[in-house]
Amino acid sequence: MEEGVNLLEKIKEAFSVKEMDIRSYSPLTFAYVGDAVYDLIIRTVVVGRANKAVSALHKKTSSIVKAKTQSDIIEVMMPHLTEEEREIYKRGRNAKPHTMAKNASVSDYRRATGFEALIGYLYLDGKFDRILVLVKEGLAALDIAL
Repeated sequence: MEEGVNLLEKIKEAFSVKEMDIRSYSPLTFAYVGDAVYDLIIRTVVVGRANKAVSALHKKTSSIVKAKTQSDIIEVMMPHLTEEEREIYKRGRNAKPHTMAKNASVSDYRRATGFEALIGYLYLDGKFDRILVLVKEGLAALDIAL
């Protein structure tokens, strides 16, 4: 990738995606994107730390991307969020999803949806460094080794 150009810009350019006001997106749209971004971050780190069998990589990744872990991360990160970030999180948490996680409580699932909404919003807003800080500090606060 060229220096100074990020993946989001490259995707928009390659597929002629028009600029939109992301504030018009629903919190569940943010969560949809945030789920993928968070998963990609964790997969990238897990693969980079150990070249293992895919089943072992999946097991490790799944334990970190599950709703309970996301819920725990956002709980420890709440004091560190800006007012804008808290608002996006709350919008995601309070959204009414059409599905529920199979292995999570309703409260964990809702907090995880808020976490994913925040990650998706930050990604679409181009705040990649902030995403990495929140994820890294959240995992560290929970003593989750990748």
